[in-house]
Amino acid sequence: MSRIDRIQAVLQAQFAPSQLEVVDESAAHEGHAGWVEGGETHIRVSIASAQLQAMPRLAAHRAIHSALADELAGGLHALSIVLL
Repeated sequence: MSRIDRIQAVLQAQFAPSQLEVVDESAAHEGHAGWVEGGETHIRVSIASAQLQAMPRLAAHRAIHSALADELAGGLHALSIVLL
């Protein structure tokens, strides 16, 4: 299972989003810190979830980071979050 698939599965399970897009932006960061061959190091998540909307923005970002802690500890270098 790819990192993108794992991230989607975790976010679906944790937040039951009405919209979810997970994009690998690693190619745009080639040669930068944290980049590795094969990608999946720089990810953008766009998410709409009633659960997250009920939280202040900082709390929602913290909840997403917490949900993805294993990925962040396992090689995910950069996570961009767009709350819809």
